[in-house]
Amino acid sequence: MSTRVASLMRDIVDVGRDPKRGGYSRPVFSRPEAELREWFLAEARRRALDVETDRNGIIWAWWDIPSRDRAGAIVTGSHLDSVPGGGAYDGPLGVASALAAIDIMRARGVQPDRALAIAVFPEEEGSRFGVACLGSRLLTGAIDPDRARGLQDGGGRSYAELAEQDGLDPRFVGRDDEALSRIGAFIELHVEQGRGLIDLGRPVAIGSSVLGHGRWRVTFLGQGNHAGATLMADRRDPLVAAGALIAAIPGIAARYPGARATVGRIEPIPGGTNVIASRVDLWLDARHPEDAVTAEIVRLVAEEAAGLAEVQGCAASVIEESLSPTVGFDAGLRGHLERVLPGAPVLDTGAGHDAGVLAALVPTAMLFVRNPTGISHSFEESVEDPDAEAGAEALADVLSSDLTIH
Repeated sequence: MSTRVASLMRDIVDVGRDPKRGGYSRPVFSRPEAELREWFLAEARRRALDVETDRNGIIWAWWDIPSRDRAGAIVTGSHLDSVPGGGAYDGPLGVASALAAIDIMRARGVQPDRALAIAVFPEEEGSRFGVACLGSRLLTGAIDPDRARGLQDGGGRSYAELAEQDGLDPRFVGRDDEALSRIGAFIELHVEQGRGLIDLGRPVAIGSSVLGHGRWRVTFLGQGNHAGATLMADRRDPLVAAGALIAAIPGIAARYPGARATVGRIEPIPGGTNVIASRVDLWLDARHPEDAVTAEIVRLVAEEAAGLAEVQGCAASVIEESLSPTVGFDAGLRGHLERVLPGAPVLDTGAGHDAGVLAALVPTAMLFVRNPTGISHSFEESVEDPDAEAGAEALADVLSSDLTIH
């Protein structure tokens, strides 16, 4: 069996390896992410695709059709950035598969009846600036450009500053109706981030929906002090309140079947071993198919945080950083994929994707490729070569079909 996707993935296997966390750390505007963008540009040019980077930092690689303009183009693609210590396939698999799908179509002697593009979206994971799918949010106007320009990373560097260093003009980021008008349909291929395909024994699935999800920053303010000179009764320790909240969150989420609530990041300030923290920030990720349930979970977490802070003589606040409602992919487009790929199961996903953001304005669909570990956002994420190739073949079948949206 051909291994087009596996060959492309091997070319980037060493880019952004994280020796401390394991896996890969490829935040937007980092050296590893830049290397991956250069890899993609080289691969696109090798296929004689016309490449451009728009004002929001999205890379477009066009397979143009003679005598046809780019209006109503079929677009596929994904992202190249990663969470800290993430897996090899989350994002890059979709980009490599898009390149491979073009190779497959050309090997079959197939030319699309309208322009086709591969789009590579920046900062999908939100690991640098805290807002997931930032590139697609800017494109669609789902985030205010002024807010985006003011976002800061953990080192206090703003999106505007780093974008300018990367060659973008931050004055012009924001909704791009011209780019949106060129998208007739968007189909994103992604590694499955769960066990659906394992349990079904199938290599490829069609996406039905994205669960509503968001991120909230919970801040506890207390009194910084000396760990040795401050008696226990005299402390106003925000880390104690934060720890108690983290312990309480699973119980809150467990009240609602299908809910997910996670704290994966916590930052005590100033962070010294012999220092009582003056402030603690932690980030809550909450998800549920019903947006009202997600809102209720966050309300209960905020209520719990306030009570725990009061016990410790501290103050607490909860600030929304990003929120995406539950999204159902275009029913007509999904039905078309089901006809092109008969027998492919239809699965929802608890993970956010650029396709979910774009769905508000253009017809979108997703394909998922089996992950034999069922684990993602971890170095244990995996895809077997035959499944990767099956995904690229499925994507080529879809891109070759009549994707006229009625």
